[in-house]
Amino acid sequence: MTSFSKKAIQTKLAPLPVGPYEQAIKAGDWLFCSGQIALDPSSGMMVGAGNVEAETKQVLKNLLAVLNEGGANASNVIKTTIYLVNLNDFNKVNKIYSDFFQNEISPSRACVEVSALPKGGLVEIDCVAWLG
Repeated sequence: MTSFSKKAIQTKLAPLPVGPYEQAIKAGDWLFCSGQIALDPSSGMMVGAGNVEAETKQVLKNLLAVLNEGGANASNVIKTTIYLVNLNDFNKVNKIYSDFFQNEISPSRACVEVSALPKGGLVEIDCVAWLG
């Protein structure tokens, strides 16, 4: 029988969760990162003033901070999910996303339109990373 370990990951370089969840969970050689929105970790205020590009950059900055705290970086990411309030923002978000994930193999992903996100955000991204 193999042993299973689970550890909460938390960093002050990303916003604290706005609900009963962790920034990420390290389970064995996997890192499951909760969705990040465009909150500034220092002030707790939303970044971007409704500009989806500015929000996306902050979301990815927050996600990278969580990944780093868990012992990973963008190249370790296997799967992402992007949540957009307006699917018409897909191309704008996709450009910033592709600059962030400049790996030889891009992560698999889903992108869905949602009716609303926490704190009035326009974009949220979560991911799963392999640490092995």
